[in-house]
Amino acid sequence: MTSYAPAVRARRTALAVALGAGLALGLTGCGGDDPDKGTNGIGKLSATEIDTRARAAAEAATAVHLAGTLISKDGSYTLDMRLNADGGTGSVTSQENTFAVLRVGDDLYLKADAAFWSAEQDGKGEESDEEAARKLDGKYVKVPEDDPTYKRLRGFTEKGTLLDGLLSLHGTVSKGDRDKVTGVPTIQILGGKGAGGALDVSLKGTPYPVRVARGGGGGTVTLADWGRSFELAAPPEDDTVDYSGQLPKDSG
Repeated sequence: MTSYAPAVRARRTALAVALGAGLALGLTGCGGDDPDKGTNGIGKLSATEIDTRARAAAEAATAVHLAGTLISKDGSYTLDMRLNADGGTGSVTSQENTFAVLRVGDDLYLKADAAFWSAEQDGKGEESDEEAARKLDGKYVKVPEDDPTYKRLRGFTEKGTLLDGLLSLHGTVSKGDRDKVTGVPTIQILGGKGAGGALDVSLKGTPYPVRVARGGGGGTVTLADWGRSFELAAPPEDDTVDYSGQLPKDSG
């Protein structure tokens, strides 16, 4: 009788070798996966270094588009603003009103509907408040620099000032999870384990901040179009109205 034991043992040995090789390759592949492959490499840095790089990138950028909601003791504001070194343009929605803001240098303009302007309580001249509000409806109104509202509105159009406040994390900074924000892979850094805010930083190209969640439920804002230039210009004269009265107190 012919014995098949040697052949069986040979096949078993060959199978064991193949399986072992496959397992070894699999383990090597898993162990060799680099989550930072193809990224800008900041995921390998410490939280403090990532924070520093992100702030430097934001400061150096010539322009940015930010959108989201800010919540403070003064109220809640939804912003959609494009900012550069010369000023900014966009819209601000408060709890009571929505209005457009445009700043070119030191010249600040506000555009809102009649309902916004009717908030002014004291009529000027012989016209009623309603008549004055209709004339201002949908027009750009240049905000006097000595008006109490000027400083508050200007803050929404200043890239450096707005970003300094937005990007500040409070407490010890630590690294969080990796994520994607509008399709961009990010690494998150946290202030005070998240209680002091969270910042998502791009893992592609320049390490720009792409999303910030303010601590204490202070709102979330996304940041995009870093360095994408745009032009600012004063509105046409026929679309601008002079206004000598004080702006409504709830204008921003």
